[in-house]
Amino acid sequence: MYRAVTRNIEVQVRPFYLEDRSDPSENRFVWGYQITIDNQSDEFVQLLSRYWHITDGAGRVEEVRGPGVVGDQPELNPGDSYQYTSGCPLSTPSGIMVGHYTMRNKRGETFDIAIPAFSLDLPGTRRTVN
Repeated sequence: MYRAVTRNIEVQVRPFYLEDRSDPSENRFVWGYQITIDNQSDEFVQLLSRYWHITDGAGRVEEVRGPGVVGDQPELNPGDSYQYTSGCPLSTPSGIMVGHYTMRNKRGETFDIAIPAFSLDLPGTRRTVN
């Protein structure tokens, strides 16, 4: 589990490898990730957009921007949580994702909250850093 907290809004990420959607012989590796956004602040917030910085095992970078998440722009009152699952295909057996969500409060103020960096590694092949 990976975790980041910005302005008392916690983002937790649990990545997992999707073997049934992957085909290593075709250089297709697919991961899912479950994200939980927990509004521990004392203000209402709405998720407006997302930004992802995805780096595959060969160092290639893809940036993804878009409105909401999985077709939704969830609203979270203090104490609310929102959870969704999405996925990421890569052409290498490992990679790293990191990003942020742009949020808005009731006063119309927009701000970014961090999505923690998390690794995408085939089960049993976690990289080591020397």
